[in-house]
Amino acid sequence: MLSYHTCPLATLGGKDTGGMNVYVRDLTRELGRLGIHVDVFTRSQDEHVPHVLHDLGFGNRVVHVPAGPEVPIPKSELAGYIPQFVDGICQFAKDKGIKYDLIHSHYWMSGLAAESLSDIWSGIPILQMFHTLGEMKNRVARREADREGSYRLDGERRVIARADRIIAATPAEQAQLEWLYKTNALKVKIIPPGVDTSHFYPIPADEARQFIGLAPDDRMILFVGRIEPLKGVATLIQAVACLALKNLKEPVRLAVIGGDPEAVADEMSDEMVRLQRLCDELTVGKMVVFLGKRGQDTLPYYYSAAEVVVMPSHYESFGMVALEAMACGTPVIASQVGGLAFLVQDGVTGYTVPAEDQIALCEKLTGLLGQESLRQEMGRNAAEYAQKYDWEKIAQLIVGVYTELIGNAG
Repeated sequence: MLSYHTCPLATLGGKDTGGMNVYVRDLTRELGRLGIHVDVFTRSQDEHVPHVLHDLGFGNRVVHVPAGPEVPIPKSELAGYIPQFVDGICQFAKDKGIKYDLIHSHYWMSGLAAESLSDIWSGIPILQMFHTLGEMKNRVARREADREGSYRLDGERRVIARADRIIAATPAEQAQLEWLYKTNALKVKIIPPGVDTSHFYPIPADEARQFIGLAPDDRMILFVGRIEPLKGVATLIQAVACLALKNLKEPVRLAVIGGDPEAVADEMSDEMVRLQRLCDELTVGKMVVFLGKRGQDTLPYYYSAAEVVVMPSHYESFGMVALEAMACGTPVIASQVGGLAFLVQDGVTGYTVPAEDQIALCEKLTGLLGQESLRQEMGRNAAEYAQKYDWEKIAQLIVGVYTELIGNAG
């Protein structure tokens, strides 16, 4: 398993940590339960972290490979260190006397590493998952700084040409691969990500609220994700400002999990600065709480304590947060984009609204917050629906692709 630019053990909510980290981590654990040994290779970003960790159980390893300076570096510079990464993996395999059967690569840079490794290892098959696509990010980018360079788009096309099979999370992603990248449809298999239903499940609301320190009369809207323009947090803050004019009976708070709101001024991300300034301009500072990063162990409590989880993204290939929230029995309001349009059942497990439409979002929030029986019904529907995505079921589908690829290679 290749996860070049981000470690599956990283704390969520950072600049480059999110659904892909969860995907690699949880799939690896489930494969281990099935008796499949997995080594996950990622670029070392901290010389003080042991290069080999066994945190994913079942004999699986996370191997931090030195490739360039062992510190976080911009994505635009990362591709230059892929040859060192490949060399490190080859040396590890040689030292351990391991012959791998298949490479499962995540994100486009991992796909480039997979190409080199497959060439070195006599053409062993490559299964690729992109998680996000550069062409789609460019279509929704609002600033030139948010656009992906040609180095990524060219890299993605090279990976598509070389991969033996590509996993798409939804029919929307399959269509994007075929329309924007001219991908051979026979290469693409739709398998959604899974959710660990032994970890994400409904916790009694009073117990969850007590755990996170929520006051008895407070009501919480929740956002979980990276703090970047693509995630649409500004639209959510504007909707909360609209909500403030509705004279709701109980206080409502928006809790934002992700980013580093306590960073000193010159180290705080541009988007965090923009969002905090927006709160001041709209005078909703008392209604919005930036919580920063939170560990996976605490997320079920936040999901279960929330009245609703909102994903106002401009683009999501799938939407792991929505699935986790639904597994915890919490309705979701999400933008009608990408995987979210497929994952959230409008009017059943939550609502979908047009992206960047703060008025529509405010209206759905108002309706949901004002109808406890509807929230409970949607929450029950959401928890039941999420069971379809249990990792045990999803991993079996992935193993089916592994078996097919290895059989073809043999």
